[in-house]
Amino acid sequence: MKITFKTILSVLLATVWISASEFFRNEFLVKTQWTRHYEGLGINFPAEAVNGAVWGLWSLMLALAIYILSTRFSLWQSALIAWFMAFMMMWGVIGNLGVLPYGILPYALPLSLLEVFVAAWIIRKFR
Repeated sequence: MKITFKTILSVLLATVWISASEFFRNEFLVKTQWTRHYEGLGINFPAEAVNGAVWGLWSLMLALAIYILSTRFSLWQSALIAWFMAFMMMWGVIGNLGVLPYGILPYALPLSLLEVFVAAWIIRKFR
C-alpha cells in the first residue's frame, strides 16, 4: 500500500466527515436520550473535552479502517464491513454493559450507515 498525499487527504476528509456526523447526531439529535439514560443509571454522561478527543481518534481509526478495506473491496462491501465492525460491535458491547439507550437506534442505525457509506465514498473519490 503506497501512501501518497491523496491517501492522506482522503483519510483526513473522511475523518472530518465522520467526526462531524457523530457530533451532529450525538449533540443535536440524541443528546437528551443519552443524558437521561445516564442519569437513570446514576452516572454523568461523559462530555469532557478528553471524551471529544477520544471520539476524534475513533473517527480517524474508522477512516483508516475504511481506507484499508477500500483497497480490497467494493464501495458497498467496504462500507458495510466497516459499519458492522464500528457500530454493530460497539452497540453490542455498550448494550451488554447497560449504557446504550436503545431509543437512539432508530436515528443511529440509518445515520451511521449513511456516515460510513459517505466516508467510504470520500475515500474512493479522493484516494
